[in-house]
Amino acid sequence: MLLKIKTFVLISSAFILLNGCGGSKQEEVDASEEDSTIVGLDSQKISAQNVFNTIPSRATILDLTKLASTEYNVQYLNNPDDVSKYSLESSRALNLGVYGADLNVASIYEQTQESMLFFKCVSIIAKSIGVSNSFDENMGDRMIANQSNRDSTLNIITQAFKSADNTLRKNGRPGTSSLLVAGAWIEGLYVACQTAKETKNEPIIKEIFNQKESLNNLIELLESSKVSSEADYIINDLYDIKKILESKTDDVFTINALTELDKKITALRNQIISNK
Repeated sequence: MLLKIKTFVLISSAFILLNGCGGSKQEEVDASEEDSTIVGLDSQKISAQNVFNTIPSRATILDLTKLASTEYNVQYLNNPDDVSKYSLESSRALNLGVYGADLNVASIYEQTQESMLFFKCVSIIAKSIGVSNSFDENMGDRMIANQSNRDSTLNIITQAFKSADNTLRKNGRPGTSSLLVAGAWIEGLYVACQTAKETKNEPIIKEIFNQKESLNNLIELLESSKVSSEADYIINDLYDIKKILESKTDDVFTINALTELDKKITALRNQIISNK
């Protein structure tokens, strides 16, 4: 099925999700005070906030969305039929991030049926990793009630992910929380690369290559969280992506510049959604 959408808002789906997890600076201060007795979480929170602070602003994203539009194949999103196949906690956390980004995409474009389908996916995985309270029936009811208001819907989603993030950290599971962030970041970059290939829009490609700082902070977040061994490939592949981003030193942002990065991010994203 094809959806006519503004292209770069797809990468923003992950970034909106991450901003929701990160919260405002004041919220982060409050959270740090509240959790000061939890050993090892303060540096983790700082690293997470660094990821949130270095992603594109909504203003930047909205400016870019005015530059290009395309017919986007919804098959770029993860298959909802696969949700019950993820058995490892690391795979569940990563794909919670992936499906969360996809839920944002569907919600941004008022695709009610698809939104509820991805909400179901998120709820299933959330229950399996112990954060079901963040994605309960009340959230689904609120989404339906606010389906005509995209800002309200996005706020509901981001608050739910912020709640899940906080629950995992408080329960001493920063690795699981960090993989959730990584899944959303990777899904956003993957979809952005696919749509950039279609539009050949240089400002979009440039913004993709501007993710060096957010990627550095994501790697720091994952390493400080000591993620499970079965998820080590995420860090290794992100280092490869880091090398690709840093190898680009000129100011030419043609589609050719995207080839190597697209190949790597696609392989990583496909491994995430394929690992059960």
